[in-house]
Amino acid sequence: MIMFNPPHPGEILREYTDATELSVTQIAAKLHISRKVLSQILNGHAGISAEMAWKLSAAFSTTPDVWINLQKQYDLWQAKQKVDISQIPQLLVQAA
Repeated sequence: MIMFNPPHPGEILREYTDATELSVTQIAAKLHISRKVLSQILNGHAGISAEMAWKLSAAFSTTPDVWINLQKQYDLWQAKQKVDISQIPQLLVQAA
């Protein structure tokens, strides 16, 4: 089920990063990524890849699934707003 207008995963990540009291630069260094990449995620300009999900799970004691699912829900909602499926016929009908 798709969440109604889910937040970008960067918004959730910001809650985690703010709790560390470290700078974006310091967190990026600990994640072995550039400050620019982390900033793009935090500001909703980049998504969370599978590799990034693993890094975030290690750093914030979560699972990679948490981050991937946040990204998936966000992507599905955004796509639903752009795609018109009203003219696409159902190709398989479920038997009763």
